[in-house]
Amino acid sequence: MTAPPDRAYLDHAATAPLRPAARDAFLAASDTLGNPSSTHTAGRRARAVLDDAVESIAADLGVPTGWIVLTSGGTEADDLALRGGARGVRDREPQRDRVLVCATDHPAVLETAAALDPIAQGALAPVDRNGILDSEALDALLAPGTTSILSAALVNNETGVVQDLADLADRAHRHGALIHSDAVQGIGHTALPDLRALDLVSLSGHKLGAPVGIGVLVARHGLPLAPVTHGGGQGRGIRSGTLPAALAAALAAALHETVSAAATERPRLRGLSARLRAGVLASDPGVRATVDARTATADHIVHVLVPGTEAETLLFLLDQAGVDASAGSACTAGVTQDSRVLAAMGVPAEDARGALRLSLGWTSTEGDVARVLDVLPEVVARARAVDAGTRSRRAQRAGAVA
Repeated sequence: MTAPPDRAYLDHAATAPLRPAARDAFLAASDTLGNPSSTHTAGRRARAVLDDAVESIAADLGVPTGWIVLTSGGTEADDLALRGGARGVRDREPQRDRVLVCATDHPAVLETAAALDPIAQGALAPVDRNGILDSEALDALLAPGTTSILSAALVNNETGVVQDLADLADRAHRHGALIHSDAVQGIGHTALPDLRALDLVSLSGHKLGAPVGIGVLVARHGLPLAPVTHGGGQGRGIRSGTLPAALAAALAAALHETVSAAATERPRLRGLSARLRAGVLASDPGVRATVDARTATADHIVHVLVPGTEAETLLFLLDQAGVDASAGSACTAGVTQDSRVLAAMGVPAEDARGALRLSLGWTSTEGDVARVLDVLPEVVARARAVDAGTRSRRAQRAGAVA
């Protein structure tokens, strides 16, 4: 549930430790026998557990209960929003055959948009050097009236950059498009927009301290949202499958704890991340922040560039030193890849190779920050030495081949 005492866990953006309240809620709900869709006594008891969970989730998000569609996680919620939304809109308005997504979005959004043919064509909306959507370019892309959905993450999963969703929703709606946001990294870490002003919002339980395997698509009532899979018609007829009462109860508990504690937890994490960021930047003259200080970022993510290093080397040496960290998204089959986020922001590939993301959460402590800052100078020095040798050998081999 928590990191071992000899380690510092700074990868909450990948997954958060399970909250005791979520574990307890899951175990208690698991004792309730029955399928929530069955009409007998056991089924009705299971349905009551599910309904209580959904009501709690909706209340904490500030939306009607009928807007809640349970999914297996954020990835499925993103896919359902884009694929189901694009198909539903096209059936009503055939000219709307394009889905527009922020160029720095999560792979679950980018890959879904790229695979929509023949339902729709995916297109990328460009960002500036700090990862903020280019408003002029966005308006020009929306102007023809062929876009069915505009999708932009509330908080970028790598850099922590926050988009102005209220403004984006207004721009999308002016041009007749729906607005979707992957808000997986935003809950508890930045001020949420009014979700009732958005059309589709994706959430994932394990980022909040619920078990892996449960998420939510908040879908405004009356949307032209077509089912992606077919079956028994559960989940508003949009997402079929046996309804997971115990997982929903765990998510409700984790979400309620997250939302209830946000007023005190956000300032705490903001203080930790400020100390972490300042210490990381001071640890080596070459280390620099990925975005400028005026750019709005979430309270829990510190993202820096360490020129002269490779992310894989940095992460390996940090792991050896007892620090769990990452370079970016963990949703790429467990391998470190070149960051499409940084490429879209115009970060030179040479600098992007040394990207480092340190992310905090509900179990993070001053001790975690102190451990990172204690080991980082040596880690960076060793990483530079290792990677300099690697580059030298590559150059020698290239010269021999030539």
